[in-house]
Amino acid sequence: MFTTRPELVGTFGAVATTHWLAAATGMGILEKGGNAFDAAAAAAFVLQVVEPHMNGPAGDVPIIVYDAGAERTRVICGQGPAPAGATIAHYQSLGLELVPGSGPLATVVPGAFDGWMLMLREYGRLPLADVLEAAIGYARNGYPMIQGVHDTIQGAEALFREEWESSAAIYLANGGVALPGEMVRNTALAETYARIVAEAEAAGSDRVRQIDAARAAWSRGFVAEAVDRYVRETAVMDSSGERNKGVLTGDDMAGWQASFDEPLSYEYAAGEHSYTVCKTGPWGQGPVFLQQLALLKGFDLAAMDPLGDEFMHTVVECTKLAFADREAFYGDPDFIDVPMEALLSDAYNDERRRLVDRDASLELRPGTVPNYHRPIPPYEVGEALVSGGGVGLGEPLRAEVDEHKGDTCHIDVIDKDGNMVSAMPSGGWLQSSPVIPALGFPLNTRGQMFWLQEGLPASLAPGKRPRTTLSPSFAMRDGKPYMAFGSPGGDGQDQWPLVFFLRHVHHGMNLQAAIDAPNVFSEHHPNSFFPRMALPGSLSAEARFPADTLSGLRARGHRLTEAPDWSLGRVSAATCVDGVFRAGANPRGMQGYAVAR
Repeated sequence: MFTTRPELVGTFGAVATTHWLAAATGMGILEKGGNAFDAAAAAAFVLQVVEPHMNGPAGDVPIIVYDAGAERTRVICGQGPAPAGATIAHYQSLGLELVPGSGPLATVVPGAFDGWMLMLREYGRLPLADVLEAAIGYARNGYPMIQGVHDTIQGAEALFREEWESSAAIYLANGGVALPGEMVRNTALAETYARIVAEAEAAGSDRVRQIDAARAAWSRGFVAEAVDRYVRETAVMDSSGERNKGVLTGDDMAGWQASFDEPLSYEYAAGEHSYTVCKTGPWGQGPVFLQQLALLKGFDLAAMDPLGDEFMHTVVECTKLAFADREAFYGDPDFIDVPMEALLSDAYNDERRRLVDRDASLELRPGTVPNYHRPIPPYEVGEALVSGGGVGLGEPLRAEVDEHKGDTCHIDVIDKDGNMVSAMPSGGWLQSSPVIPALGFPLNTRGQMFWLQEGLPASLAPGKRPRTTLSPSFAMRDGKPYMAFGSPGGDGQDQWPLVFFLRHVHHGMNLQAAIDAPNVFSEHHPNSFFPRMALPGSLSAEARFPADTLSGLRARGHRLTEAPDWSLGRVSAATCVDGVFRAGANPRGMQGYAVAR
């Protein structure tokens, strides 16, 4: 079948990301003698520079790593928790019913930098200066403006000029928004990372000591000091329509470090193969991917047309059930008991599967687990659209412009030794909070995923991780490491990769074909981002689906939006089988690339 580009094949290494400069940087690190962990980190720091509307230094990242030497899969939690001052009482005292979608009140402890440093400390090979060299170079010397960044800055231009002058100083430096293709710079960010490297090298030549010094510079040194001073002194206009100061402090940053988790996994059979899919724990939404597999294993998906309405309807109805459980049960397991064993059990899913019938459900239907009754959050219900775009702030389903929207990046890397990385860096978007002038980057707004009502799994509490949408994926096949994959896109992060995965394992589509094939997106459940709206029965489908599929979905009762042809999902993936690597990247948005040789 026709694909927008070939599925790439190599034996030395593979890198797939959401921007061509990051993919090239990752391959360059492999060619320099670095391993998959060095390459993934170098690509991530470049993404912070060239995709600042999708991630930034003060953002967050979950990483799934496979260490070929130890034959072990681990999760790195680079998701920072709520600050000590982030109490429900404080936010309610400001007259807020939701955490704002922008500004420092929505900021949690920045987690991405320490997440990458933990991975490099444990598994990396190259000096820190080599890993950060490309990012510093692009920030200092210039990188090409892409359409998405241009559109985002243009959408926020009035806000920058009227309120966020520090952001205007960087992103409107020449008096206006740079055009796509023009070279732009962020010298303040370059100096921040150059200073971190200098302080790291001052600790001596030992690579681990350098990384420890870099972590200290970030969490206890000049970076934390600049963050603390900015948050204390600056009231910021946010999405509440008021100017508010945040609650993050330098002490919050000093008191937290990234950590290792064991992955949550599920065994799934397809054809002659058995897959073990690994995700983060329920502090993120990743387990909904596994819950969908647990429901879908009871259907003969291989017998269905992968572009047909029966296949898409079956997947979407299972998606609705899994995401309803996300709302009812998921949260930071350090604070609440999440019954994941029950949610993934055969008995539970055999019962839930009976809810899937010919017609689309218009209800939010979480399951029942004995002794785990919890109320559903008080989300807002909107009307599903029948044409045009979707709803919501935070990470959008497609490239719509709003001053507070952001998105996410994805990175997959495999090296010649078989080490593998799947990572989902996000947050700290240029449009979500003003740039801190001394540092060259804004804070994150991940705290908008908390609820300001007591007694919910994701209720706000100091030291608690927000129930993030960030969700990298990793799969073993027949007991051997097989695939790193994922897609940016908020609540779509466990929808688009699922459809990709099912088409790959059940219908034999190669990576690129499965990425290119048209996809869907359900907004039936509450959106994870401000203003937390749900659109019951809503389903967006790329208009290039066969006409019979679209009419069939409407006939089943889905409130269908025909989305633009190449608009839903940004999946990338890389596989390893007997030392042969394959990779594919997303053509949507015209910037994702894979490299393999």
